[in-house]
Parts: sequence; structure tokens; C-alpha cells
Amino acid sequence: MSTKSVEPSKQAGRSATPLDDIGYRILDTLRDNGRISIAALAETVGISRANAYTRVETLMQDGVITGFSAKVDQAKAGLSIGALVFVTVHPQAWGSFRERIIEMPDVEWCAITTGEHDAMLLIRAVDVSGVHEFSTGVIAQLPEVRTVVSVVVLDEVVRRSYLLPSDLPERDTETPLGMTRWTPASPGRDTLPPR
Repeated sequence: MSTKSVEPSKQAGRSATPLDDIGYRILDTLRDNGRISIAALAETVGISRANAYTRVETLMQDGVITGFSAKVDQAKAGLSIGALVFVTVHPQAWGSFRERIIEMPDVEWCAITTGEHDAMLLIRAVDVSGVHEFSTGVIAQLPEVRTVVSVVVLDEVVRRSYLLPSDLPERDTETPLGMTRWTPASPGRDTLPPR
């Protein structure tokens, strides 16, 4: 299995062909071992090597599989501190905010969110002062940013590379789920083009 990045299609995140059970079994197997050979993948899933190769190529072309990468223990790699940085952005500054965040190597992950804040960043640092320097010296200084709240991650309990529909258990919908606080998105967030 190649470790090169796969160019996402225009339909990234959406399959041109609906996934069947074999497609989900392929994704489940690759989640556990992205370096598995096509022969071993075929044997695990119960299909021919040619079929496995064709299906993986199709999943890549359809943008379902967007790349292959290694799982790294951040602390052992030298970045022992993780932090969540919650950002509130000025409404007319979304485009430039996104462009700036994409260019920042400190940001491992960024999501635009509903709720009290507009975006959530996961950052890594060598120590707590690195989190402080990034939050107050970089993010808070951006003209697009109104407020910044940082919280240090004490323990990462669960981190999955991705979920599949088959991972989700059936829920008893008769049981009241309770209420959650929901705040609508700021104006302009919903008109951003997808990246």
C-alpha cells in the first residue's frame, strides 16, 4: 500500500458509488493497518486481489480514501502538550481567517463550530509556554480574531482515525435524550466554500 497522499476529488467525503458491505470492510481493515498489502487485504475481506485493488483505487478516485499516513505518539515525538484553542472570529473575516489557519504548522486540526465560539483548534507544543505563546502571541494577534480561550488537554482518552456507520450502535429513541445548548452559527459562516 502506498503512503503517498491521494488527491481528493471534487466530491471528497461523498462516494460516487454507494458503499456496500465489502467497501466498509475494506475501510475497517485499512483503519487498523493502512500499510496492509493488497493480497492480505483481499484475504481479510474475502475477495480476490484484483477486486481488492480495483475497489481501493475506486475508493481513492471517489474521494472516500483521501490519503494514507502513520499514527504518531505526539509525546514520544517531542510534543508533550496538547491544547484546544477556541476562537471567536469577526463575522466579515472568515475567508482570511481560514487562509491564515491553513498556513499555521502549529495547528493539527481545525473545525468551524456552532456554539459560543466559532472555531476550535487542536494545537501541539513542547511545553505549556508554547501553548501560551501561540494562543496569545499568534492567534489572539490576528485582526480576524475577537476572542481566544485555551484549555490544556490533560489526557486523550479516545482518538480514532475515522468512524464508519457500522461503528455506531443502535440507540433507544424512546428514551429522552435531554437537552443540549445550541447556538446558531455567526452570519457568513454558512456561505464559506468547502475546502
